[in-house]
Amino acid sequence: MAVRHRLVQASPPAVWAVLADPDSYVQWVVGTSEVTPERGQWPQVGATIHYEVSLGPARLTNETVVRRCETGTALELEAKAGRLGTARIAVELRPWGEDCLVIVDEHPLRGPGGLLHNAGVELLIQLRHRAMLARLAELCEARDGAAKDGSAAGGRHRSAAARPGAGRA
Repeated sequence: MAVRHRLVQASPPAVWAVLADPDSYVQWVVGTSEVTPERGQWPQVGATIHYEVSLGPARLTNETVVRRCETGTALELEAKAGRLGTARIAVELRPWGEDCLVIVDEHPLRGPGGLLHNAGVELLIQLRHRAMLARLAELCEARDGAAKDGSAAGGRHRSAAARPGAGRA
């Protein structure tokens, strides 16, 4: 089971706004392109989006369904990957001071994907989550900063030198 977290220097409502925007999906979910809402109002339970995943020259059309939504705190998705089966992807948001701790938990749910799940696949998922959370953080921090100070550059993202305790051993 791949679980990864990241502290995002944006408020939980700012992070939720990105998760709740189906148009931003391709900006933070690694490998996706051409997202099309299909059913329901994202991210309400039962809402679906279709998107393409590129694996080298191959392009696969997948679907993600919202299975659980607790506005502002939790979003659970079922990603359908054709013959490989499905995966459960849970995203949890926790306030952490002014920031937001984002926890992603993904594991096979149905189909042969579970049989193929091993340490090697787990490593690939962890690497994908690292990139995905970095993209999500960048997007949220830029949007939250722009909302706070009215600029596109953002305002809350602090350099390591400006963070309290930076440079201490």
